Amino acid sequence: MTVRTVLTVAVLTLQEAARRRVLRSLAVLTVLLLALSAWGFSRIDSEFGGLTSGEARLAAAMVLNLVMFGMSLIAALGTAFLAGPTLAGEAESGIVLAVLARPVRRSAVLLGKWLGLVAFGGGFVTAAGLAQFLIVRTTSGYWPPEPVTGLALLAAQTTVLLTLGLLLSTAISPMASGVVAVGLFGATWIAGVVGVVGEALGNGGVARVGTVSRVLLPSDGLWRGAMNAFQDPTLPAQFGAAFEGHPFLSESMPTTAYLAWTALWVALVLGLAAVSFQHRDL
Repeated sequence: MTVRTVLTVAVLTLQEAARRRVLRSLAVLTVLLLALSAWGFSRIDSEFGGLTSGEARLAAAMVLNLVMFGMSLIAALGTAFLAGPTLAGEAESGIVLAVLARPVRRSAVLLGKWLGLVAFGGGFVTAAGLAQFLIVRTTSGYWPPEPVTGLALLAAQTTVLLTLGLLLSTAISPMASGVVAVGLFGATWIAGVVGVVGEALGNGGVARVGTVSRVLLPSDGLWRGAMNAFQDPTLPAQFGAAFEGHPFLSESMPTTAYLAWTALWVALVLGLAAVSFQHRDL
């Protein structure tokens, strides 16, 4: 496997992603979400006049996290439905045979496609997130305290989901791999909310549901860290009760151990995808 081969496949994957119809759908959904959020933030003061500065920051943080969840869902849909056709679709159509007929390893093709999709997902999250931050700043004067950290965690979440999508696409059809990946993303988020509610109620058994789900699929743990980065750090002390079990507020960032596990999880799943792709009949 040569670095040049991997980078070449990555560039070709980016070019291919830019030509797919799903990209236009993502752009339309993103523009609609940004427009809706601009209207919503502009109405906060007029609809809820008389808010204190702390209450205004709390409202802005909750609405921003809600909108960014929508952004992460769009990114999840995009990467999941790009990962499947990028690998499984080319295998079914026979396009990949034209590449593998040359002295190119399957692992190099897989890694190149993964890098291309990571670049696409990270670029989308960064561009859409920065646009959202500018809208929030213009309409409400709020700016997230750690925007770079939050966007990095969202990009990591996108990487987790597209890696899962690539693994699934080596075994099942492109459409099915996208549906399963997005379904697992939603199920993990719901399990995470259930776990947070369990923690707020002091129910250890229910709380473990969220803990286990975040280990099996790290997307929700990264998302909760991103929420923490987007909200004002003084809010937990001012509104402690409001954070208990709230699906769009987070009290803590992911630990270093959790981030290390996420990196290991991505490496393991990507390795499984390489093994599965190596043994797939083309």
